[in-house]
Amino acid sequence: MPSITKRVPSGRTSKAPGKPTDKRSAKAKQSTPKAATGRRVALPNAARKRPRQARARATVDAILEAAARVLVEEGYEGANTNRIAEVAGVSIGSLYQYFPNKQALVSALVERHVRHIMDLLGSGLMTAASLPLPEGIRRLVQVMLDVHRLEPELHRVLAEQLPRISTPDHHRQTNTTAQAMIKGYLEQRRAELRPGLDLETVPFILVHSVEAVTHAAVIEQPETDPERLVDEVTAMIVAYMLPHPH
Repeated sequence: MPSITKRVPSGRTSKAPGKPTDKRSAKAKQSTPKAATGRRVALPNAARKRPRQARARATVDAILEAAARVLVEEGYEGANTNRIAEVAGVSIGSLYQYFPNKQALVSALVERHVRHIMDLLGSGLMTAASLPLPEGIRRLVQVMLDVHRLEPELHRVLAEQLPRISTPDHHRQTNTTAQAMIKGYLEQRRAELRPGLDLETVPFILVHSVEAVTHAAVIEQPETDPERLVDEVTAMIVAYMLPHPH
């Protein structure tokens, strides 16, 4: 925009007051947020707000159930927030009140899945505590299998997509929590375990080995007989952890 000028007695012209100098303009340009420059800005994956009232919680539950259904049926790439809102029976505006993008929905589904896993494991450990050690181990193996059979198609989709989207490392967090819970159980049964067993390392080995086998059985080879699988994995762990007969 051209400068507005006014005549002064000396015959010279000067710029009207209030017009920012070039230095100020440059400074203003430097303070422009990067998001406004056209560069890609990472979107947050956390939910925008937590539902507090029963009606709001019901809305969020409906959105998450719809998200799980759409992810299983159409895959991550095929899913979008408009489709999820349609399946949930809510407006897209209602969905965006709680979830800013698809990644946030997936993150919330992972968090919900983790809570279910921890509930199952906690219940299994309570049962195992009152059983003889070999039977308690079998119960824990059964729980690990049940965890992977909990919404197996959704479990598969989430496992496939987690490395590709920017979400917190829920898988690592879940394993760390599970290891701490199992360590507490084993410490209570230390006298029954093989001498020299390292209770700092054993929970890591148990969680990752059993998780790998049960995950593969449910996701890659679902025709595997679950009872036979539990029997064989239990035999492997019992041979590893309990004293060897002389």
